[in-house]
Amino acid sequence: MKEMKRTDELAKLEKLGVNILNQLKELQNPQINIPLRSLSNTYFDEKDQVLKIGEKTQERTYLNLSNTKKFMQTLLLASACKDLIKSGKTTSIRDLFYMTKHTIGKSHENTFEDQSESDPIIEDLEVTIDSLRENLHLFASTRGAMVGNATIVDSGDTINLGTMGSGGWGVPSIVEEDTIEFKKIDANFILVVEKDAMWRRLNEDKFWKKHNCILMHGQGMAPRGVRRLLWRLNKELNIPVYIFVDNDPWGFYIYSVYKQGSINLAYENKRMAVPAAKFLGLSSYDQDKFNIPSNANIKLTKTDLGRCKEILNYSWFQKKSWQKEIKHMMDRGVKLELEALSKKGLEFTSETYLPEKINNKDWLD
Repeated sequence: MKEMKRTDELAKLEKLGVNILNQLKELQNPQINIPLRSLSNTYFDEKDQVLKIGEKTQERTYLNLSNTKKFMQTLLLASACKDLIKSGKTTSIRDLFYMTKHTIGKSHENTFEDQSESDPIIEDLEVTIDSLRENLHLFASTRGAMVGNATIVDSGDTINLGTMGSGGWGVPSIVEEDTIEFKKIDANFILVVEKDAMWRRLNEDKFWKKHNCILMHGQGMAPRGVRRLLWRLNKELNIPVYIFVDNDPWGFYIYSVYKQGSINLAYENKRMAVPAAKFLGLSSYDQDKFNIPSNANIKLTKTDLGRCKEILNYSWFQKKSWQKEIKHMMDRGVKLELEALSKKGLEFTSETYLPEKINNKDWLD
């Protein structure tokens, strides 16, 4: 197990501080150039099939009343992260907020009033020095779980993911190489399930054991730890990835976040997106293919239809197969949740639906 002390991140943070110091020595107005994190500065790289951040930046200057507080907050958080890295300790983004919150001198001005102020600045810091917050020794609450034919080492503890019971191993926020090591991975593929309830059904049915796979979930929109770990498993071990989500525009978008990355984290997609991921289902065509009862249908709302129109225009949904899929769902006017498959019996998903889809390569790319 490597010592969790990242010299690269220390060097990046120190470089940021030295640049500010040099500007002060030159009697300049100190400034930080921060890549713009917005849809207008996000583009879809056709070659890499990943959402990326563009070249637009915003200046954060000290001698500008609208910037002064955020400038100070940026350096305050950078300093706190530097101390964390040097100590070899980690903390939560919530705790970092409290660590850096205080009243300035004899004034009535606080460094931060609420965590909603500090969280975006952590993201600014990430993109400015080209790092992950996890590499700055910051973690978020554990979300998502994993089970399967795999043995890992988590912070020095060897864990057999095939013996984790009904709840599985909780995927932590920090899953970098010096924290999580792959000791033995024996899996033909990774199945990522949108919902905890369906994941539990498949785990109870021992789907992962029968089909020699890894079973993961991210509780809806996947947290960074799950996405980063999935990236590592696919990139480092070349394990195929299948995504299993609801048949609605929200499920489709969750799939695309796994595959192409998210708009909000475009600057991190190169370390999180898995372009090789396949959409296994639920498809709008599956109701007829598998004779799913009509009493499982849920009518599309105006909000659903509006979201469908939005994703139809996204560059990464322009393939004919995806245009056909989304328009077919809109034409039908209904959506299906994963639980709709249980109308065919509790074991239908694990015994029939998923094996047939995988064996027939019945997926969307």
